Amino acid sequence: MTEKTNLIAGVTGDWEIVIGLEVHAQVTSDAKLFSGAATTFGAEPNTQVSLVDAAMPGMLPVINWKCVEQAVRTGLGLKAQINRYSVFDRKNYFYPDLPQGYQISQYLQPIVGEGEIEIDLEGGAVKTVGIERLHLEQDAGKSLHDQHPDLSFVDLNRSGVALMEIVSRPDMHSAGEAQAYVKKLRAILRYLGTCDGNMEQGSMRADVNVSVRKPGDELGTRCEIKNVNSIRFIGQAIEHEARRQIDVIEDGGKINQETRLFDPKRGETRSMRSKEEAHDYRYFPDPDLLPLTFSAEFVDDIARTLPELPDDKKKRFMDDYGLSAYDAGVLVSEAENADFFELAAKGRDAKATANMVIGSVFAGLNKAGLTIADSPVQAEQVGQLVDLISDQTISSRIAKDVFDLMFDEGSDQGRDPSDIVEEKGLKQVTDTGAIEAAVDAVIAANPDKVEQAKAKPKMAGWFVGQVMQSTGGKANPQAVNQLVLAKLGIEDQ
Repeated sequence: MTEKTNLIAGVTGDWEIVIGLEVHAQVTSDAKLFSGAATTFGAEPNTQVSLVDAAMPGMLPVINWKCVEQAVRTGLGLKAQINRYSVFDRKNYFYPDLPQGYQISQYLQPIVGEGEIEIDLEGGAVKTVGIERLHLEQDAGKSLHDQHPDLSFVDLNRSGVALMEIVSRPDMHSAGEAQAYVKKLRAILRYLGTCDGNMEQGSMRADVNVSVRKPGDELGTRCEIKNVNSIRFIGQAIEHEARRQIDVIEDGGKINQETRLFDPKRGETRSMRSKEEAHDYRYFPDPDLLPLTFSAEFVDDIARTLPELPDDKKKRFMDDYGLSAYDAGVLVSEAENADFFELAAKGRDAKATANMVIGSVFAGLNKAGLTIADSPVQAEQVGQLVDLISDQTISSRIAKDVFDLMFDEGSDQGRDPSDIVEEKGLKQVTDTGAIEAAVDAVIAANPDKVEQAKAKPKMAGWFVGQVMQSTGGKANPQAVNQLVLAKLGIEDQ
């Protein structure tokens, strides 16, 4: 499959994948949706459970308005319709970790209606993915099957935790588009402060709906892959499920609408149960909760507190700093990364700073498995390093070495770059006499290559590299290049 065509080849010709996502995002709140129980991650089992969460007789839910505000805030960030009248429903099904025997959710009248997200694709393309709805609901508990050889245990710490279920339209047609969508949605939620997006902790997960069809045909039968908790796994699950469905159809079989699970160890999906329809859940308005209503002023007050979101920040970075769409997109992918760049770039060459942040800082953090908050090199130090290059105190090559000393564990970690340069004698050699002597020495030692360079001027780069090596990378590269060309009698290309 290629991202250009979004088609996958089969024995009978090309097929199109159709993807819709239901993302469950845990609301950032100190208390649950209908109780005052805590929501701290990693607590001992069953230590954050109120009588409401445990469905004790006579216990009634009370709405947590912080969660309502967070849902509205998210809806505004998704450019979506905010419904000032919504209803909580009971979604009836039995499972051991669902004490009530039903989940309080929203069905026909959700708190947020249609919206949209713009995603960046390879090659600079931008695509709009529609949002169908966002509704509030409570999470279930968790069944534990690995604690005892014969028994399963139930942890109700998550029971009643507030979730926003964000349902996309089936507008995506490749694993790459689905992954870009989840990345963008997570960035928006983190900018807004409404969900931390930590998929490895389960605070954001996706149900992935996949179907296949011949281009131009009606939608095929979809299968839902439940609770995929990483962006990488989302891509793998889509790729496998699409191929599985194509193989079934091309072998003369029929796709059954069902719920499936993704096994990351095997890289494949497997059947879990037949897919329920809405009528199977017997939705009806929860009699213990009044309809949720709020004023236009309530919405307007929240709208006034919205931060600059990724799309707006990206446009500003391109307009104000002259960055490319790619560089700006990378920098704004996380709010903390964008803040780090802006602090580093203050009053200096923004493009050079962006190159340093993306090429050195992000690469170092990724290799070390750190976040920007844990970076041993601070934003101001990155800016100082850019200044040392700009005023020709050091070369770009030496700057990379200095950054590595500042970043890696050792006596120089976290030190200011100017101190390291001064102490280790790394200042750039700008004395043309010293550079000329180094150039002469390299030319004299390689007479055979001199003739080659005169025949093939691009060979001059070899001499430049040798001079830089002989000077420990401290010679001014521009001066070296000019002197090499002059000594070889080659015109500046």
